Amino acid sequence: MNQASAPRPLEEPRKTGDARLDALARVLAIVDRLRAPDGCPWDREQTVASLAPSLVEEAHEAVEAIDRKDDGETAAELGDLFMVIALIAKVADQERGRFDLARVASAVAEKLIRRHPHVFGEVRVDSSAQALVNWEKIKEGERRQAKTDASALAGVPVALPALQRASRVSAKAISAGFKWDDEAGALAKVREEVRELEHAFAERERSPERVEQELGDVLLATAFLGQYLGLDPEKATRDALRRFEERFRNMEARLGDRLRSSTLDEMMAAWEKAKSETARAR
Repeated sequence: MNQASAPRPLEEPRKTGDARLDALARVLAIVDRLRAPDGCPWDREQTVASLAPSLVEEAHEAVEAIDRKDDGETAAELGDLFMVIALIAKVADQERGRFDLARVASAVAEKLIRRHPHVFGEVRVDSSAQALVNWEKIKEGERRQAKTDASALAGVPVALPALQRASRVSAKAISAGFKWDDEAGALAKVREEVRELEHAFAERERSPERVEQELGDVLLATAFLGQYLGLDPEKATRDALRRFEERFRNMEARLGDRLRSSTLDEMMAAWEKAKSETARAR
């Protein structure tokens, strides 16, 4: 009859004197132990594919902690994200040596050096904007050399949240020279798209699909505007949602059981009070 092995303590890695390296080495030792024959049954069952969704989940949790300006929680969530990366690399290494963490780290190190010639080479830049333009040109050259999609818009994951992807695509288009002279031009484009949405709305019975198209154009135009204003539309939307939820919950508490039976005027009066109160709370 097979019996489970008795638990054994972690063999602590030898200290290097560098707190960063020592902490990373300890995480890797733990991941190795979890995937060992006498490790955790759940961790041993995982595959690269099964762990992939955890990357997205942990990344979103880290972003939420950053938005809350909670340094302790941010450090913890970033740790969870690193753990998933380390575990995926360990699983891949055990799956016929597909890749390991050394290959992952070496690849990004070489990429960072290659894409920062103004830091590690002879190129000179005068601003972060110029550095970004150079970065995108280098990426385009890499894609051409690899015979992959060499478009200036390439490299933005399709699976990104739509507003975040709109921001990234607009940044690439602007970097390629497809841009207004200033933010006033970008704002005028938003107004133009809103007018087109209004026209589509007036004729929505004849062409309901056009309303959806024009609404999408409005959202895309606002993402472009965010680039000119130095604002992240994804973060701006998250912040707006947070404010909406705070105000709605405050309004909800004010009206209580009368919420669903209240008139719009009553709701708006409670909403304005909630808006004022939550603003003071900040």
